[in-house]
Amino acid sequence: MDFELSIEQRAVRDTFARFADERIAPRAAALDESHAFPRELFGELADLGLFGMRYPEEVGGTGMGLTEFCLALAEIARGSMSLAGAVAMQSLMGTKFLHMLGNEDIVERLFKPALAGQKIGAICMTEPNAGSDLGSIATVAKKVDGGYVLDGQKTWITSAPVADFFTVFARAGDERKMTIFLVERDFPGLTIGRAIHKMGVWALPTSEVSFAGCFVPDSHRLSKEEGDGEAHLRKTLAEIRIITGAMGLGIARAALAEAVRYAGERQQFGKAIDRYQAIQIKLADMATGLEAATHLVHYAAWLRDSGRPHHKEAAMCKMFATETAASVCDQAARVFASYGYAMEYPVQRYLRDVRFTLIGGGTSEILRLIIAKEVTT
Repeated sequence: MDFELSIEQRAVRDTFARFADERIAPRAAALDESHAFPRELFGELADLGLFGMRYPEEVGGTGMGLTEFCLALAEIARGSMSLAGAVAMQSLMGTKFLHMLGNEDIVERLFKPALAGQKIGAICMTEPNAGSDLGSIATVAKKVDGGYVLDGQKTWITSAPVADFFTVFARAGDERKMTIFLVERDFPGLTIGRAIHKMGVWALPTSEVSFAGCFVPDSHRLSKEEGDGEAHLRKTLAEIRIITGAMGLGIARAALAEAVRYAGERQQFGKAIDRYQAIQIKLADMATGLEAATHLVHYAAWLRDSGRPHHKEAAMCKMFATETAASVCDQAARVFASYGYAMEYPVQRYLRDVRFTLIGGGTSEILRLIIAKEVTT
């Protein structure tokens, strides 16, 4: 593959790099400390066309590829992982199934406004006893006249406290296979539960969501047939993994840049600490790992954009890029030594926030099993 970016791709990257430097980075600490959803920046990114980047022009998008989206998302994550998580949810998981499966009313009333940042979407898959094992999903949808009645509990739902609609995976039909439903916030029986207080991404609200006798009309069954949810999910999982890898790249770049800056300023024993080999070795390892992760993420995105098989590479890039990002953030904090533990420096936020990327899209353990299966069959 030729890793040189096109003129258009460089323009996308540069646009969002400027936005990250000028609009996100100066506010990142305050956003984190406020624990509040970043609505203003969320709206500004909608105005830049971010949410529609992966969708065709006829529905309000700009028809770009996954590569362009990853370039943009990495820059946003460099500024704030909380904001990157919110826009990743909106741009893919929160709206993808509406575009793929929604009827005209859903597309016009919810999907298009979501691309414009006027509506916020979320996805409900994880349950108290169903994380990596999605086959254990227990939320059920019972068929009744005119629709379905949903009962069940979801947890770790990103953007739930601010969401206007939810894509919900539930068991339906005689065989209780996974089926996809759309639930709007004002549907009786939907309850936004307790907030989940996390060690990082404080400005990205996460909570439990429950369904108790929640009626969902037939028009809001997104699945074309009962039980086809798993097949539709498989089409999206690879993209989720690739964009999560891209978020890892962004926060790792921020951590490396802070470590380099600090090492050049911090004086010990009469000279800057970046003159000592112990620090130089750390910086070299961080930079090399980040470079390798960047190539792997871009390669996986390029495969997806080219219509080539990419599921193995998506698992590889997500696992490697996020584990590398976690290592880079850890090593950056070590360069800062005691100041890496101080709230006045952003490296502590990177160290907390990077763990967010290790979870979504599959844990590293699950991804290693997927990769192993691909290379042994």
